[in-house]
Amino acid sequence: MSTIKGISQPETKHDGSSLRIAIVHARWNKVVIDALLAGAIAKLKESGVKESNIVVESVPGSFELPLACSRVIAGSHIQVASNQTDLLGGLNFSGSMSPMRSGTPAPPPPVNQPFDAVIAIGVLIKGSTMHFEYICDAVSHSLMKIQVDTGVPVIFGVLTALTEDQALERAGIGREKKGHNHGEDWGLAAVEMGSHCKRWAQGKFSS
Repeated sequence: MSTIKGISQPETKHDGSSLRIAIVHARWNKVVIDALLAGAIAKLKESGVKESNIVVESVPGSFELPLACSRVIAGSHIQVASNQTDLLGGLNFSGSMSPMRSGTPAPPPPVNQPFDAVIAIGVLIKGSTMHFEYICDAVSHSLMKIQVDTGVPVIFGVLTALTEDQALERAGIGREKKGHNHGEDWGLAAVEMGSHCKRWAQGKFSS
C-alpha cells in the first residue's frame, strides 16, 4: 500500500560545512536511540558538517531533553565568548619568540561559533499508565518554546510510539518490517534549518 507520508526533498542541497550542530539524546530504549543517533550523524557528515563540529551529549530520559538543549545552546555562546577574550590562551613564550614545544598534543582549535541547530533525540513507548501522555506533551511544548525563545532550530527527534515494533521500524531496525531510520531525516532537517537561519539572520531570502 502506497503512502503520502514523509518529507519531500528540498530543491537545492544544503551545504553543512559551515555549521556547528549539537545532538542531545536520551538513554531510555538504547537500541532504538543508538540507531537514530547513527542515522542523524551519518546525514550530517554526508551534508558536509565537519566531525569536529558535531557535539553529542546524553541525558537520562526524554523529560530531561528540554533543559539540556537550553543549556547546551547557552553554553555554546559562553564558549565562543570565552575564546574571543583569551586570544593568547595556550601559548607559553618562556623567553622565546615561539611557543614552547612539548610532548603534549596541540589543543584543538578554539570554537568560533555557537550551535546553528540542535537535534533532540528520545524514544517514548506507551505503557499502561498516563506517564506516556504527560511526558510527550511536556517535552513537545518545551522543545518548541526553546527554539522560539533562542532563535536556534531544535529538531524534534522524539519518537512517540505506541509499541516497541513501531519504535524499531522508525529507527530502521524493525523485526518484521525494517522501516526507515528517522534519524536521517532529523540530520538533514538540522542542516536545512541551520542554513536557513544563517541566511535569514543576514536579511537574505530566497525571493
